[in-house]
Amino acid sequence: MNLKNLLILLSCTAVVTSCKNGSLFKKKPETSSVTGWNYNDREMGGFQVATAAEQHTGPGLVFVQGGTFTMGATEEDVMGDWNNVPTRKTVNSFYIDRSEVANVHYREYLYWINNVFDGDEYLEVRQNALPDTLVWRSELAYNEPMVEYYFRHPSYNMYPVVGVTWRQAYDFCLWRSDRVNEKALIDLGYINKNSLRNISGQASESFNTKSYLLGLTTPTAGDAARSKKNPLKNPNGSPRTNVTFEDGILLPNYRLATEAEWEYAALGLIGQNPNPSRKEGGRGDELITNKQVYSWSVNANGLRDPRKGANKGNFLANFKRGNGDNMGVAGGLNDRAVYTAPVDSYYPNAFGLYNMSGNVSEWVFDVYRPMTAIDGDDVSPVRGNYFENYVKNQDGEFEKDSLGRVVKVYATDEESKNRRNYQKANVINYLDGDSLVAGVGYGYGLTTLISDKSRVIKGGSWNDRAYWLSPGTRRFLEEDQASATVGFRCAMDRVGSPEGNGRGTGIKYQERRQNQRKG
Repeated sequence: MNLKNLLILLSCTAVVTSCKNGSLFKKKPETSSVTGWNYNDREMGGFQVATAAEQHTGPGLVFVQGGTFTMGATEEDVMGDWNNVPTRKTVNSFYIDRSEVANVHYREYLYWINNVFDGDEYLEVRQNALPDTLVWRSELAYNEPMVEYYFRHPSYNMYPVVGVTWRQAYDFCLWRSDRVNEKALIDLGYINKNSLRNISGQASESFNTKSYLLGLTTPTAGDAARSKKNPLKNPNGSPRTNVTFEDGILLPNYRLATEAEWEYAALGLIGQNPNPSRKEGGRGDELITNKQVYSWSVNANGLRDPRKGANKGNFLANFKRGNGDNMGVAGGLNDRAVYTAPVDSYYPNAFGLYNMSGNVSEWVFDVYRPMTAIDGDDVSPVRGNYFENYVKNQDGEFEKDSLGRVVKVYATDEESKNRRNYQKANVINYLDGDSLVAGVGYGYGLTTLISDKSRVIKGGSWNDRAYWLSPGTRRFLEEDQASATVGFRCAMDRVGSPEGNGRGTGIKYQERRQNQRKG
């Protein structure tokens, strides 16, 4: 063997050895720009930082890019309430369900509750979750078939659930959050996959996201968590079996949308802006002055489909026409529904959302007050905040209740009084016209039907005239009451870039210069 071949052989041997030791192309640890210490390096303390990643979209959700819009009335106030004064508002980006929560989804929720909380001591929990099927009854109508069959018969699986109170809708969102996050951990191998087979009787030991993050719930770790290939590490470099929120795996909670979010999503004004991909105005022309009456993106100011074809002239939503026309004439039903319709019926709006006008009205988070639109903040307005804190016991540890949720209590005015941004914990009545000095207030049942439990409902229903289909209209119902015309859909916070996955935030100077050169 000559010298040249010997050198080549030695070089190849060195390369193979280096690859085997993982040192040839070993990625250089990311370094802190403020201390110079390495991240994810056990030789420098082991502080772990997850690779920056955009939030993934949870099951059933649609991304709604935020923006500014005119919230409130878009047509004449025929009811004379003047409770939806047009005001300029901005909402942050968020997620919302593509369609209303259906009967089959709520039955899935009840199935889980009946299995997990199967003991006699949880009878009240199981009963409180049941929808009120008697909402279909009327003194002067034959609606008993709806009472008996609507919620449970498979023919109605994908019809919107009704008879659900605001409180029940709120609890459904909490349950959904935990199930989605639990499955995410199981799919990645951080929780044993067999845990889903044994949910019966778990009760307070069932998976709850906050309890898990605080170490109050410790499910059996999966194979991936124990593996040396687990990217999550303890400071000493060993595999970390518990996931933290900083790892970017768990999603924020599902919740009810605020009134401003719901109305913004219903209008779908993104459909009025030019599409940058078609080179119409570059980034969009912010056409906030355009008004529209209804939520759909086809004929947004009219009730019928104007396009040629088999659907021309059909109604674009499920509602009541004129004086008692709920579905049209036999042989030519104009909306194909006498009561509710499947949750994916009719045309979606520009965000891809179904039935934001008609079918069923929907619960939103807000406590109702007539002038909230004027009183609320310009950005992400809401009324209904009652700030809470997590409780620690005498040993300084967090506790969970009999349902497995971390115990919380309302914040006190005493601990809030020295803050600059708020001075009271319960701000449901903040700037709503009440006055302790003058003795003026909302006297529920005496001078008004509005109380601190009055929650806003939006969107109009199968039994409403066209006026209520406009996203700007608003009504209210007590949070512990239910109706055959009211359902709900869930929402979720958006974290990170407001422009959506794969998009940056802000315009860097280099990009701006490039855009100027192109112009």
